[in-house]
Amino acid sequence: MTVAELLSLLDSHPGGLHLMLPDGDFVPPHFHITEVGRVQKDFIDCGGTVRNSTACVLQVWVADDTDHRLEAAKLAKIIRLATPLLKSSDLPVEVEYETGLVSQYPLTAAEVTPAGLLLHLGTKHTDCLAKDRCGVGQSASGCDPAAGCC
Repeated sequence: MTVAELLSLLDSHPGGLHLMLPDGDFVPPHFHITEVGRVQKDFIDCGGTVRNSTACVLQVWVADDTDHRLEAAKLAKIIRLATPLLKSSDLPVEVEYETGLVSQYPLTAAEVTPAGLLLHLGTKHTDCLAKDRCGVGQSASGCDPAAGCC
């Protein structure tokens, strides 16, 4: 889901807001959004191709103030404050949340429920981006050591 898509949903459903983790558990309802950021990663893959990825990351934090509830309209306002930093409303949205370990979850879907807007968080996976250069799926003898990834 992009920033533009999220803002449209938040504007259309300004009430309650809930986050569901990939395993079906919920982020406690008294969560805060403590940061909205544009995160760009510039890297080189194992085949030598320079790449980058950019996302809007919403940092979620849970405090002891259990009476706190972030409404969708308030989150839209917070995201709009970050517009000059984000530079684009086409960025994918990820949620950074800590449950023992800090993890980032892509925002994959939303649904309207009687309790408000429910945002579904997905999972991220590692992958080889240069399978054609590394010989992934080939026998060990098909691997090219000159590619630097064997």
